Amino acid sequence: MNLADHEFIKYMSRFDGCPFSVVLHGERHQIGEGEPVFSVVIRQAPNVKALMTSTSLALGEAYMAGDIQVEGELYPALRYFMGQMGKFSTDTKVLSRLLFPSVSKKNQKKEVCSHYNMGNDFYRLWLDETLSYSCGYFRTEKDSLCEAQYQKVDRILAKLHLKEGMTLCDIGCGWGFLLLRAAEKYRVQGVGLTLSEEQKRVFEERIREEGLEGQVRAELLDYRDLKTLSLTFDRMVSVGMVEHVGRENYIPFMESVKQALKPGGLFLLHFISALREHPGDAWMKKYIFPGGVVPSLRELLHIAGELDLHTLDVESLRRHYSRTLLCWNENFQKHRSEITAMFDERFVRMWELYLCSCAATFTDGIIDLHQVLLTNGVNNDLPMTRWY
Repeated sequence: MNLADHEFIKYMSRFDGCPFSVVLHGERHQIGEGEPVFSVVIRQAPNVKALMTSTSLALGEAYMAGDIQVEGELYPALRYFMGQMGKFSTDTKVLSRLLFPSVSKKNQKKEVCSHYNMGNDFYRLWLDETLSYSCGYFRTEKDSLCEAQYQKVDRILAKLHLKEGMTLCDIGCGWGFLLLRAAEKYRVQGVGLTLSEEQKRVFEERIREEGLEGQVRAELLDYRDLKTLSLTFDRMVSVGMVEHVGRENYIPFMESVKQALKPGGLFLLHFISALREHPGDAWMKKYIFPGGVVPSLRELLHIAGELDLHTLDVESLRRHYSRTLLCWNENFQKHRSEITAMFDERFVRMWELYLCSCAATFTDGIIDLHQVLLTNGVNNDLPMTRWY
């Protein structure tokens, strides 16, 4: 074993929280004590300098290139390994441009579109028929992904205490299913905001198919320009969008909601959350969600309080998101050959790593998913119990 390989094994020995084996040039090395719970085969070991700069980037890129192969299923191995993310190295100085990018409108639109404009045909292959790209809500073990997405949206709409004729704004509306469902069930007037031309196009097609012109519309608009609509809303919702605004923009985001929400109005914020404030994962920010930052629950609740947005309810859906991601990965694997033809094998390995690593981090509580229900000022007209 040469010096570089020796240094790699030595570095990997820090992850001894669970036993696993590393096969390097045909030689098997044991990490941790006890029977190995998974094994990896290394074709080309990342150098230690790269691992010290970003363990996440070095190992992630090696997996994408096929230089790291997991024996067996990826998700179980990641669940054991990623529970030790506290031992990862990240040189924030070297990675400053990646970890702390510009939060300007122009750059954030570019970042968002790099993920959501990859092609509607791609997302249709592994999302469910609702095209919901966020955490589902599983009432039973037998629920399908589609059932879970209907149940998630219906739960959100019930929390918003909607009534016929109300106005509802969805910030980060995606392909529009939530607003379409709200219009169908509650006959509300809906406006959806997105930065993705691809999503807007499909949303508008669905509006026409459902005959909801004049009742629901999509706007290609940054949340910071919400005031240009000169509208106020009875209800507002944002599902899986605040993770894209950046820590510097949490206050402007919440201020935009405050200004557009009628007094006493309800706002439901559904977002991936963390226990503590963190700049984000280097690999995820480089390859999956450029500029993405996971907020802590406490910092958003603090901002809400400062703006007289009153917290009515907080619910964790962490385990629901882990299951959602595993459903997505199952669908993704069923269409692996089609996706490889669309992109390439490196992309497929990148995407499966994204889906499985996120499922693992949700399962282990490294990240969470919260729904927070807020009122703009005091509202004493709502039921005193959890009506939903």
